[in-house]
Amino acid sequence: MDWITVLPPIVAITIVLWKKEVILALLMAIFSSELLLAFKEQEQSLFMGGITAIERITAVFSSPGNTRILIFSLLVGALLAYIRHSGGVTATVQMLMNKGVAKTPRQVGLMTTFTGMFIFIESNLSVLTSGILSRGLFDKFGMSRARLAYIIDSTAAPICILVLLNGWGAYVLALLSGYEFNDSAASVLWGTVIYNFYPLIAIALVLFTVLSGKVYGPMKDSEIKSEVNAKHEHEFEPTKARFMLLPLGTMIFGMIAFMFYTGGGDLASGSGSKSILWATAMGCFVAYIMMLFTKKFSHQKLVKIGFSGMSELLPLVTIVLFSLALGASLKELGTGTFIAGIVGEFLPVFMIPVVLFIAGAIIAFTTGTSWGTFAILIPLAVPLIHSLGLPPSLIIAAVLGGGIFGDHCSPISDTTAVSAIASGCDLLEHVKTQLPYALFGGAITCIAYIIAGLLM
Repeated sequence: MDWITVLPPIVAITIVLWKKEVILALLMAIFSSELLLAFKEQEQSLFMGGITAIERITAVFSSPGNTRILIFSLLVGALLAYIRHSGGVTATVQMLMNKGVAKTPRQVGLMTTFTGMFIFIESNLSVLTSGILSRGLFDKFGMSRARLAYIIDSTAAPICILVLLNGWGAYVLALLSGYEFNDSAASVLWGTVIYNFYPLIAIALVLFTVLSGKVYGPMKDSEIKSEVNAKHEHEFEPTKARFMLLPLGTMIFGMIAFMFYTGGGDLASGSGSKSILWATAMGCFVAYIMMLFTKKFSHQKLVKIGFSGMSELLPLVTIVLFSLALGASLKELGTGTFIAGIVGEFLPVFMIPVVLFIAGAIIAFTTGTSWGTFAILIPLAVPLIHSLGLPPSLIIAAVLGGGIFGDHCSPISDTTAVSAIASGCDLLEHVKTQLPYALFGGAITCIAYIIAGLLM
């Protein structure tokens, strides 16, 4: 079907830009993808496209990993509601300010950045922890939730793909292990760190933003709106910081423990989806018990608070559901494989790294998945390494960086949606305000890969 396979992501992006409606965009993209698959199977009817679209969305739940992501996203809503209603968020903000840890916007930004970088075990845990911890502080200093979403999104995946002692490293290592290299697959993977220019540049841009206090583009408008509302009073009276810190700590340490448990003692081999779901459930349970013991909250009231928190995140959870369905549909349609084919066989050798980076960015942007991008492009990149004698770490790094870059820019990425959930920012606002930073980092990365290509 060739070029027509890119139609569904084009439909999604067009509707997002035109109607500013992500759920409709994803739904129409799924429908158009399924319609193309129906035509491919000689079932040429709009009716079949609609039926198979519903079945594609339903099939998301056939994957335990996908189901865990969706339940986790709902539980986040309950956890956020509990720590807000308990007064723990307000109390934590006051405590951090009183102790001098977060007395200025710069200190708050640095705390958020290093929290996200320190929790390199799993990207969702990174954005969730730093987002929950910092939301009240960003509000206090009149900094926008869009800035918070940008900081946590641009530290989570980049640090995970640079540190590699996590599920990301294990996944890429598994993809590389089926190929022969002069060095071990692990050596090739560790060698990608110094060549993985986009994540390094993304983190550098976050630090510049935090230290300078300057924001540009659409984020400037978001900041102006936040400054107007900076005097907004807290919704709940402060109680004790432990009502926030204990559930949050339970979630963080529970995640680490469950990663060891599911990995049979090996942290990098643990299941991220299982661990973060179990850990978030434990965090909710701890928050529930603590609030119940204060005798200010009855069981019935806590159940109501929990479901109210979940309901607030239903639109974003729906976006995650549709993103997963669209990714599965596009994989069957062959969109990623077609886009990967643009790399071609007749490129000048020095252009191969930058073209692989751009191809990875396009695949991740149009499919909304960086891991899927790695799975598509690594099997295409390794033969180029062998046939042309290219440095393996440089070429693999270009693929990995392209996947992260495209995922950052994509409005249909589940990671983007989770970052919006964690920061309490509108999804489209997050995409719009982060895009100029990601594009600037991507442009510098392209120049870096051209130079690296000339020097290899």
